[in-house]
Amino acid sequence: AGMNGTAIENFVCVIFNVSFMNCTWHMGRTATEDTQYFLYWRPSKKEDVTECQNYIKDNSGRHTGCRFQNVTIENKNAYFLVNGSRSGQNIQSYEEKILLYQIEKLTPPLNVTVNCTEASHRCSIRWQPPRTSHVKRSSCFKYEIVIENK
Repeated sequence: AGMNGTAIENFVCVIFNVSFMNCTWHMGRTATEDTQYFLYWRPSKKEDVTECQNYIKDNSGRHTGCRFQNVTIENKNAYFLVNGSRSGQNIQSYEEKILLYQIEKLTPPLNVTVNCTEASHRCSIRWQPPRTSHVKRSSCFKYEIVIENK
């Protein structure tokens, strides 16, 4: 239901710093200035649907995203629904299912140390895996080292 082009566009969610998630979107092409959107999500099938508690707003006070804290990543789908309201008109809703582990931006590796010996012309580089809430084995990570001579 709702007029074509009123649903949100470019819905994107990113998880960062282990448990924070931002979801953002753009207003629908035919949505007017008085259109307001509301985000609801369910982290897994076992949990209840809840509305965003911390909206990101544009200069006109319209909701253009949501900030989440204490997000737990599991290898399950999270369900998102963004619907809207506007005086006198139905707004198309937008739904998406997302595997949360696929949208996580990992922190850099921790405790990076470099030890070089001039006599052997060798360096030893060590680090610990990035912090994450869902990867239990460090063998799951792949690393790339870029060495620059200065």
